[in-house]
Amino acid sequence: MHPSNGDLTQRHYTLILISISLATFMTALDGTIVNIALPTISEIFNLPSTTVAWVATAYLLVLTGCVLIFGKMADRIGFKIIFLAGFGVFTAGSFFCGFFPEFFNSFDTLIASRVVQAIGGAMIGAIAPALVAAFFPMKMKGKAMGMVTMFAALGTAAGPILGGVLTQYLSWNWIFYINVPVGIAAILIGSYAIPASPAAQATPSPFDRLGALLVFIGLGSLIYAVSEGSTLGWTDPTIMAALAAAVITLGYLVLHELKMSDPLLDFRLFANRNFLYVNLMLILSYFLFGGVNYLLPFFLELVKGLDPSTSGFVLTALSVAMMVSGLLAGMLINSIGNRKLCITGAIAVSAGYLMFQFFSADSSMLYIVGTLAVVGFGVGLLVSPGTNMAMSMASRDKHGMVSSLINVERYGPMTLGISFISMIFIQAMLTVGTHRHVTESSPANIRIDVLATGFDLVFVAVFIISLAVVALAFLSRDEVHADNLDEETLETAVVGV
Repeated sequence: MHPSNGDLTQRHYTLILISISLATFMTALDGTIVNIALPTISEIFNLPSTTVAWVATAYLLVLTGCVLIFGKMADRIGFKIIFLAGFGVFTAGSFFCGFFPEFFNSFDTLIASRVVQAIGGAMIGAIAPALVAAFFPMKMKGKAMGMVTMFAALGTAAGPILGGVLTQYLSWNWIFYINVPVGIAAILIGSYAIPASPAAQATPSPFDRLGALLVFIGLGSLIYAVSEGSTLGWTDPTIMAALAAAVITLGYLVLHELKMSDPLLDFRLFANRNFLYVNLMLILSYFLFGGVNYLLPFFLELVKGLDPSTSGFVLTALSVAMMVSGLLAGMLINSIGNRKLCITGAIAVSAGYLMFQFFSADSSMLYIVGTLAVVGFGVGLLVSPGTNMAMSMASRDKHGMVSSLINVERYGPMTLGISFISMIFIQAMLTVGTHRHVTESSPANIRIDVLATGFDLVFVAVFIISLAVVALAFLSRDEVHADNLDEETLETAVVGV
């Protein structure tokens, strides 16, 4: 059985939250800190940018492919074991990334070390939301989830800044070494504070190995295809083979899991329409946010004419606003409820994307920063209660599974969003450029007009899709499974299935 909330003191809750926040911060930081050092790594190892990009791609492939597997394992053998082991693997992998490539003068060792780091990242990423759902009482869940969202935004914002400083003033190795002391601290804190929880299932059936293999191959193939498709070309045989593998394996995964008594991913959860609506809302939110976050630097640098450092500084408005709204959402969840916050956040996001329609070369920086702040504020206000809703609808024996599912819904859709937005943008520019007979020798102002038109069409598409997020937020309902209720709230809560 899970330990009761009565076994934990306020000190334990605080330390558990610190451990979870450090995990969220580290995984978010590592998603953005590496990119800034890729040009330096490319120069040191004398490799083209397409090859060096595998430092980021390999991490994403393994992380996405493994997160569901570790979520299910945690449901079976306990959260503490997976969480602390994940921190150990992630910390060791971070040290390997910084040390081995230079020691052996080998780029291959960096890729291998990133794989180790990604396995650890999948372990801690899969468990973080589940720890909140499993150990925090209802009255504290909202604040805890808001704090986790804040640290995720902080890690995302700090990555490029910290990566630039470490690379410039120390060396690229330190973008990995920085994780080591944080990881050690998290292991020590977590070992003391997190209760030792045995497996949720007393007599578990054999682990779904085929499902794990299908998840890894299917998600890995999909992420590879969408990550490399724009570089190699969507008709490249490798990309087409990867897409075919993704469709076949993921399709068979659904059929296989529906037959299993103890599936790796229980698709029957989606028979609950409310669970389906909330997860679709999160998927579309991350999908749009990933694509827009990728495209905005191009707008700021190519249309507004900003230098990269100034562009990066402007983009921090997104993360800062997410930090603020994440904390605010945590404070308001208990008094307002998840659904109302999701609706407010979705409307704010859609309003921000509507404001994008007025972006141009003449837009003031105040308007641009304000628009980014509106979008970031809305995303932070939506993600915390949305995650809380999804976790609350699952029984305790499925917390690890749903927690890892939410992580897949973050990494996968953000990658898909980048490819989708990039594809629309390129196609829009080609269509407009061809119609206006624009070439590289055309005057600069005409070429900028074509760029601006491409951005305009993308922003229209983003706004239209954001309306679906608003609709899903209105369709959602606050629903709590009986497993997640405290005794004092059991009689008044709405019990899910």
